[in-house]
Parts: sequence; structure tokens; C-alpha cells
Amino acid sequence: MRILPALALLALLAVAPARAAPDSPVDALLAAAAAQIGVTTRYDPAYRRLAYPGGDPPREVGVCTDVIVRAYRDAFGLDLQKSLREDMGRAFAAYPRRWGLAAPDPNIDHRRVPNLQTFFARHGRVLPVSADPAAYAPGDLVTQMLPGHLPHIAIVARQRSADGRRPLVIHNIGAGARMEDTLFAFPITGRYRFGPLAAR
Repeated sequence: MRILPALALLALLAVAPARAAPDSPVDALLAAAAAQIGVTTRYDPAYRRLAYPGGDPPREVGVCTDVIVRAYRDAFGLDLQKSLREDMGRAFAAYPRRWGLAAPDPNIDHRRVPNLQTFFARHGRVLPVSADPAAYAPGDLVTQMLPGHLPHIAIVARQRSADGRRPLVIHNIGAGARMEDTLFAFPITGRYRFGPLAAR
């Protein structure tokens, strides 16, 4: 008599809809980056005093690094402000000294591209720079040098350019968070994977 309930349970399982698989780390990161589009509408590099940890400028403003910091914080709970501050405390000499600081500054350190490059090289994966668009995977972090010797950083998106040849990037290059076809618009200086994406 116990067979009938067991058969009934099996029948229910057979017709029950399968649960959707959780988003991959790549999907989670890209969704967190794309969610900033239309929210962060201005570029503002002003120095600000931030809470620590978890400090952030108002979401309507930011710079290119804020796109990265917010995406990792929102997608995975990874606080680059805290992680970079702690790493600089352990190995301050490993980081660029171009700003004349004698100690870490958690208000600004994580918002500087060269510092993020150093941190990702120390704690993530450094990948070769390539002129081949196929080399770049969604979620890759790409650094570039803009005119005026201004360092920049962006996240490679899944979406492609209008001709299908290049992946778009999500970044803030001066007009707020946007998804644009600028991967090869400027010299690429580095390519990284960090956090859950580093194992790919």
C-alpha cells in the first residue's frame, strides 16, 4: 500500500517545472554593471569622503572605476574599497606612488585605475592583450589609455557591435554609465579577470 504514495510523488516530480539555474557569475556581474545605465548619468571625479567599508559616491555620479566597484559589490558582495585598502596596507610599496601619498586613502585608492590594475594583477588573473575581438570574453576587465594619458577601465559585455565584429563594453567615460562600442577605440593596456570570474 505504500507504493501508491511513492508513485504519486514521482508523478508530481515528473510534471513539476524545473527550477531555473542560478545566474552564472558572468551574468551576475554583467547584470550589476548594466543596472547602472540610466542611474549613473554623470561623470564626476571629485574627491569625496566616503564611508568605510562599503563607501560609494551618490549613484547618479561616478567615474569609470565606480562602474567596476559597484558591479562587484552588487553582484557578489565583494567590496573592492575594503579589499584594496587592506592589500595596500600589507604591500603599499607594490602600488603606484604617483599621487604622493604616504599611506592608503580609502576615500580614493579604489577609484584609481592604476591601483585597480595592481590589485587585479596581485589577486586575479592577468590575461594577454589582443587585437583579436574573439579573445575578449564577457566579464573581462579591460584597461585603456585615453588621450591626455588618462587611464580608463571597462567591463566587456555580451552584446556585440552593429556589425557583429566586436563586443561592447560597459563603462563611464564621461557621460555616465553606458554600453558602447569602444573596446578598440583606445589603446588597451591590460586585461583581467577577478573574483568568481578568475577561474575561467
